[in-house]
Amino acid sequence: MSRTAPVVLMAAGLTLLLGWYIFYTRDVVTQLQLEARSEGVMYARVWRALSDTSGEAAATAALLDLSRHIREKGVPVIVTDAEGNPTAAANLPFDTLPSITDPRVREYIALLDAQNQPVVAADQAVHYGNTVLVRGLRVIPLVQTLFIVLVVGAGIYAVRQHGRAERERTWAGMAREAAHQLGTPLTSISGWLELMAEHSGDPLTSTAISHMHGDLERLERVAHRFERIGHPPRTDDVDVGALAGRVSQYFRQRVPTLAHTVKITFNGPEHPLIVRGDSVLLEWALEAVVKNAIDVLAGRGGTVAISVAPAAGDAVRIRVSDDGPGIAREHRSKVFEAGFTTKEQGWGVGLSLAKRIVERNHRGRLQLAPSDRGASFDIILTR
Repeated sequence: MSRTAPVVLMAAGLTLLLGWYIFYTRDVVTQLQLEARSEGVMYARVWRALSDTSGEAAATAALLDLSRHIREKGVPVIVTDAEGNPTAAANLPFDTLPSITDPRVREYIALLDAQNQPVVAADQAVHYGNTVLVRGLRVIPLVQTLFIVLVVGAGIYAVRQHGRAERERTWAGMAREAAHQLGTPLTSISGWLELMAEHSGDPLTSTAISHMHGDLERLERVAHRFERIGHPPRTDDVDVGALAGRVSQYFRQRVPTLAHTVKITFNGPEHPLIVRGDSVLLEWALEAVVKNAIDVLAGRGGTVAISVAPAAGDAVRIRVSDDGPGIAREHRSKVFEAGFTTKEQGWGVGLSLAKRIVERNHRGRLQLAPSDRGASFDIILTR
């Protein structure tokens, strides 16, 4: 539904815009026809008055009739004398107007003059405004333009969302296919290791087989992770402290310990901190962040510190810090972008994947934290 919502919104917006445009143009045509008819009636009555030879009474009646038609057209009018004092008015936007000398009338003259230049005749000036039709013709195009911009923006957003959804579906399909392809060789390797264990009496070989079993289990977990891509995440109870402890222990056994030693430290909570989520995906995200810190220390050595603690708002914070060279200011806004990397042989996938898992699958946050040295990343999960 979320993928089709922008398309539905764009279609509804276009339909509404077209319907509004048709209705408004028909209303404008109707009003113009009424104005044309009114002007024709006024012309006929003035011509009749001019043709009437009965005297001034006919001319006066024609002028009064003309004045009434002007009022019916809805044009706001104020007539002033040579000193600028109002002497007559029509169609003013006041509910009650006890006298033409009301101060509001004089104030309204400035608003009329801002709309149209007054007409000066003899010792009088006629200040007039615009009809409802003119005011609409000035405002409605702006509103329509704004609405068109919104609809076009919604269309662009829908196209981008559609493209992103297509990429995500392709990526998920490739991930599940990779997991499927890994299944057969992993099963075969497991069988060969069992056969080697049955015929091995050398302690060194037995130790190697034990480590190989551990790495095989690791590969099976990785394949299982790929199978989870594209499926709704689980909502199990996850002990964040225990999860971070497993990740730190795993990397502690595999980081360099001779040249350019990398030290992994872990500071866990005193009590279990439980969140609702998918332990497999959360472990994957944390490993990606820790692996990024270890890669930064490659060739120089250093310390990666992992800590778990409560955070504000009943949340849990996992912090991964290193004492490496840090992140350049111009790169801070790009570190989570897919494909961005400062490593010569990097893919730029780890942090982007971790952010996707934390924020999209668990509605948490993965962000850079302030640090005096190196770089620190915070994973914030809501309990």
